Amino acid sequence: MPSRLTGLCREIVLLLVGCWLISASGLEPVVGPTEFADDDAFLEYVQRQTFNYFWQEVNPENGLIRDRSTPASHCSIAAVGFGLSAINIAVERDWISREAGASRALLTLKTFAALPQGPGTNGYAGYRGWYYHFLDMKTGQRAWRSELSTIDTALLMMGVIDSGLFFDGPSLSEKEIRRLAALLFDRIDWGFMLRTNDLRVSMEWRPERGFSRTGWEGYNEANCLYLLGIGAEKDPLPAESWGGWTAAYRWTNYYGYGFAECPPLFTHHYSHCWIDFRGIADPWMRARRLDYFENSRRATLAQREYAIRNPLRFPNYSSKEWGLTACDGPGTTVGGVRYEAYSARGAPGGFDDGTIAPTAAIASLPFAPEVCLPALRHFYSHYGTNLWTNLGFRDAYNVKAGWWGPDAIGIDQGPIILMIENYRTGAVWKRMRRSPVLQRGLQRADFR
Repeated sequence: MPSRLTGLCREIVLLLVGCWLISASGLEPVVGPTEFADDDAFLEYVQRQTFNYFWQEVNPENGLIRDRSTPASHCSIAAVGFGLSAINIAVERDWISREAGASRALLTLKTFAALPQGPGTNGYAGYRGWYYHFLDMKTGQRAWRSELSTIDTALLMMGVIDSGLFFDGPSLSEKEIRRLAALLFDRIDWGFMLRTNDLRVSMEWRPERGFSRTGWEGYNEANCLYLLGIGAEKDPLPAESWGGWTAAYRWTNYYGYGFAECPPLFTHHYSHCWIDFRGIADPWMRARRLDYFENSRRATLAQREYAIRNPLRFPNYSSKEWGLTACDGPGTTVGGVRYEAYSARGAPGGFDDGTIAPTAAIASLPFAPEVCLPALRHFYSHYGTNLWTNLGFRDAYNVKAGWWGPDAIGIDQGPIILMIENYRTGAVWKRMRRSPVLQRGLQRADFR
């Protein structure tokens, strides 16, 4: 990999030229512009800077993307899914050439198509078309004793499908991208992960002990998992599995906002990064006269209201400073108060120790721009180089504990790029509407 650019050269390259180079990993504080012509120029800058993560935190020999911005990090297959869609945005916005984007996408898809699949504990990347949550950055094989993850495979496949839709040209490379995208999705064995007793999809499988005790149930980020499975052309999930999934939803009401509850905001973002739920609803939502987009809007506004009321009296919570989701944390005890490390934070109704993740508010931008854009502006202008880096925003911070997250994380940076784009142009949503898989999934799940 090329040696690290000096700080001055990096600013010149990133801010003025916009040439995105692979460099040594790690966050570096960046002094960005203080004024922008308008909101669109500001959002363009945030997106473009954040795209650095997916262009730099990658093994250029195989296209695998790190889970987080540390050299020792393994690949997160979900980060790869977000990264594939981020490439499409980068091409459309002329941050990179179409040829460069196609080359990286093709490399990534070739890698996943060639990685070994099998039931053993070592030497495999996945089994029956599913992939392990974390892969070794060099070999692409299972890292740690990570699980064969259904949701992370789904997030990977959303990016794979998006890549196949975007690269629709006549060149040999773009034809190969489409072929590999179809191959990777079609070889998933949906029946392997289906629990026949309740028609729910298992959360994971491990060769050491088999399936998890629980399936995906209740409102959370797994909408896309079920829609992909139900919409599959080969041996799909039964349409009834959507009802099994929604049967455990919890309806709640906070501060006058009624919605299907799941406190961490990422659960209201991930599927929406690719699927436009505006104006369509399944039977569960139709019974309540709303759709999933409106549901996420209400969850966003309820969490902001929680921060305004600030029941735990954190010193920085306000109408412009809020956002609780799964993220890193201090992992220490300060002044007799215990702050958790990585945890699924969320409110109302969830866990809160004062740790804010910028992605929580930023990725809600399409739902409630009137409150999310001021929060994004506040993060950028108020905290500056404490929070803003060469790879976009740090994962999280905690003012009371005096802690700033040391890393950027792929599954945070991806929703920031995709959801800003959906707010600005709706490009990802428009493209994914053309997916036959999602069209079938929505129809079979009785969306109207």
